[in-house]
Amino acid sequence: MREEDPRAAAARRAAEIRANQNPEDDGVDEFKLPPAPDGWTYEWKTKAVLGQVNHAHLTELKRQGWDEVPTERHPEEMPLGGAHPVIERKGMILMQRPTVIVEEARMAQDRKARSQVKFKEEQLNGTPEGGLGHRNHPQAKAKISKGYEPIQVPKDA
Repeated sequence: MREEDPRAAAARRAAEIRANQNPEDDGVDEFKLPPAPDGWTYEWKTKAVLGQVNHAHLTELKRQGWDEVPTERHPEEMPLGGAHPVIERKGMILMQRPTVIVEEARMAQDRKARSQVKFKEEQLNGTPEGGLGHRNHPQAKAKISKGYEPIQVPKDA
């Protein structure tokens, strides 16, 4: 069997590559989530850092109810027609959990954060053991702002 002319092979391969490219791919979010089935939430989770799989983290994710999304559900997300068992990308793995559990976890995180803020406010405004109680005066109270303000982003010079 005669080997193909290198120039012809290069031209053929270039045509294949061009056929698979999308000019609109520049700036596309490669971690955009595919649509999850009703009742489920998808999130990208860290599987590996610098090529090292973090088994303890994956075990904790499993304990919290996260499961891998099977590639057969979204074969377009992986090469080779979905020949991989799960969807992975750059050390991340696509995982799923029931939406009701995700919402419960978010509410618990919100409660914990509010509790931590309240505790710190009490620490700032409280009078130390054996203190004179001067912090009870309105002018001595810590002034705490609880809002969100946009930050200034410097413009490129």
